[in-house]
Amino acid sequence: MAKPFVLEVCVDSLESALAAKAGGATRLELCANLVIGGTTPSLALLRAVKGETGLPVHALLRPRFGDFLYTDREFALLLEEGEALLDQGADALVCGCLTPQGDLDLPRMERLAALAHSRGRRFTLHRAFDLCRDPFAALETCKALGVDTILTSGQAASCLEGAALLGELAQAAAPVELLVGAGVDAAAIRALRRACPLFTSFHMSGKTVVESGMAYRKEGVPMGLPGLSEFEIWRTDEHKVRAAWEELHRL
Repeated sequence: MAKPFVLEVCVDSLESALAAKAGGATRLELCANLVIGGTTPSLALLRAVKGETGLPVHALLRPRFGDFLYTDREFALLLEEGEALLDQGADALVCGCLTPQGDLDLPRMERLAALAHSRGRRFTLHRAFDLCRDPFAALETCKALGVDTILTSGQAASCLEGAALLGELAQAAAPVELLVGAGVDAAAIRALRRACPLFTSFHMSGKTVVESGMAYRKEGVPMGLPGLSEFEIWRTDEHKVRAAWEELHRL
């Protein structure tokens, strides 16, 4: 390839992190509970992933499932968790805070970015960006704050559906890294890169469903969200990551 690329894989377990590395991931986004969109990972998991993969690890800060309108108590916890994750070696913090009106919460975003930058680390605005009412105003806010990366699907359910807006954002994003996410696989990379060679950074989970090893299964006693099976586990598929890696090298 003429330009270096980023293949970031989102993982929530050591097993997935190792599979992502084997498939060719250039960095990891680490979270817990990927099945609900991700929450803040534990310090123990961060240490294990850093120690066993040797890859850059960007740590998600998200206190709960749901929107990105946080209470003062939630935000205080985010700051405390962010400091702890940086202390344990996180290479970046990944977060986003919105106002009730759908704008970036400027004072809170400023504090989060400053926290990461004060340690010489990076800061990523995650897909809270996709829920902003004006993506171009949000992009300019990110530039003013020194946000390093924006993870976005082009304000759509998938990157392919958001391709038109992604193309416009790619033209205007520099110096911010535009990280394309949501529905990313080898085929999506091929289609997007053919439409716009400016896309060089991609975010994927490459997930597959692994059947539980439980022989005895007590049915009808859900532990989480209705409809989620207690006997299915999400894991990163090394082969899906490798296919994406190969596609990036092909173009």
